Amino acid sequence: MKFSVSDSEIVFQGPAFQIRRDTVDYPDGRQAKFDLLVHPGAVTIVPVDGEGNVFFVNQYRHSAGRMILELPAGTLGKDEAPVDCAYREVREEIGYSAAKIEQLGAFYTSPGYSTEYMYVFLATGLAHDPLPQDADEYIEVVKFPVEQVYAMLATGEIYDGKTIAALALARTLVLDD
Repeated sequence: MKFSVSDSEIVFQGPAFQIRRDTVDYPDGRQAKFDLLVHPGAVTIVPVDGEGNVFFVNQYRHSAGRMILELPAGTLGKDEAPVDCAYREVREEIGYSAAKIEQLGAFYTSPGYSTEYMYVFLATGLAHDPLPQDADEYIEVVKFPVEQVYAMLATGEIYDGKTIAALALARTLVLDD
């Protein structure tokens, strides 16, 4: 099956993403228009310390109008490798560097309207080593024992989609260690 883009225009350009309107030609001859949020990609990190605690950020999210408990995450910089972004973001968001970061998986966050592709990493061997937080973020760092994390997940206390997906990918690694 062949799908092709016959027209594409940028309708909004912001500092973090753009909105692009594409006209797509379907194999059966029809056309459809799609507005896409074009995103450079991102990472989310499951940081686990030597005592079996998982670090989270409680972060103000204006779209939700409240603080949201989520795993540390961040947007890829231009030409930045996902693993390099993970090493940077864990230091910026929770103030710890990781001796080891391994990729657990990846997924599209919202493929119905966004190109954002999220890489998920497990970070271990944590040592206090902060970088300055981004100026537009309001973050409180918290940690919970891994058993409590999965209990919170089961009772619906975690609302952030990337956090839910990342914890699902990490479940056997984090619980079996």
